[in-house]
Amino acid sequence: MADRVEQAQAEAESGDAPSDTAAAPIDSGGNPSGDGANPDGGGAHADGAGAQPDGTGGAAPADAAAEVRRKVDEKSLLEQMGGVTGMVYSAIPVIVFVLANSIGNLTIGIWSALVSAAIITVVRVVRKETVQPAVSGFFGVGIAAFIAYRTGEARGFFLWGIWVSLVYGGVFVTSVLVRWPLVGVAWNLLNGSGMAWRKDKPSLRAYDIATLACAVVFFARYTVQQWLYAENLTGWLAFTKIAMGLPLFGLALIVVIWAIRRSERRLKALAAERIETEAEIEQRLREKYS
Repeated sequence: MADRVEQAQAEAESGDAPSDTAAAPIDSGGNPSGDGANPDGGGAHADGAGAQPDGTGGAAPADAAAEVRRKVDEKSLLEQMGGVTGMVYSAIPVIVFVLANSIGNLTIGIWSALVSAAIITVVRVVRKETVQPAVSGFFGVGIAAFIAYRTGEARGFFLWGIWVSLVYGGVFVTSVLVRWPLVGVAWNLLNGSGMAWRKDKPSLRAYDIATLACAVVFFARYTVQQWLYAENLTGWLAFTKIAMGLPLFGLALIVVIWAIRRSERRLKALAAERIETEAEIEQRLREKYS
């Protein structure tokens, strides 16, 4: 019996027990803690580059969405100014007034302008276009017609627009002087971006330039049309009112769009820099207390 016990112990020590190398394939293929099925390992990273919700893979769609939104907002700004269609509509009552006044008399010219403005307003409402330029245009024609009636002169039809240009130019310049440029205020209210742009000097300077560009347009209109009014050149008044309307504002709009894009690029870069700085601080704190 003793011989058999000694023989069994000898066999166990000689290699019948499973070795480490024999167990390795079992661990790598079936052990839930091994490399093949490690939830934290390289085979199935939940937070890896292949499924990174907050990584660079989502940056491109976000940038594309921001670009689309910016273009839509710029289009909305152009629509608020009336667009090309608004330019045509605003010219019609002026042309009708001058023609009717030349063919008939001042009273016929006034009523013809009012009727044409009313028809244009109804057409724009029926076509579901932007109502605000149509309504403001109708009231503008009404005020101009009233002044022409009270003065008894055809040139009085343009007096309201002349003085409105002077007032608008003064308001735009004043907004720059008090460091609240109207272009920046109006755009960011329309866009819902807040007033963070005022803390960034390059953004504020860009909006100052855009606001002053609009002020130059208003003052140019006032200067030219006031001189024509003093000379009683009604036909040229009508021409300059149309030519120095939206076509001239189109040039100012180029400066406005430049200022908007410059400010948005600046604010985006500052936001990215702020995020990077916060990440660096967090990393230093981890290294310090780890």
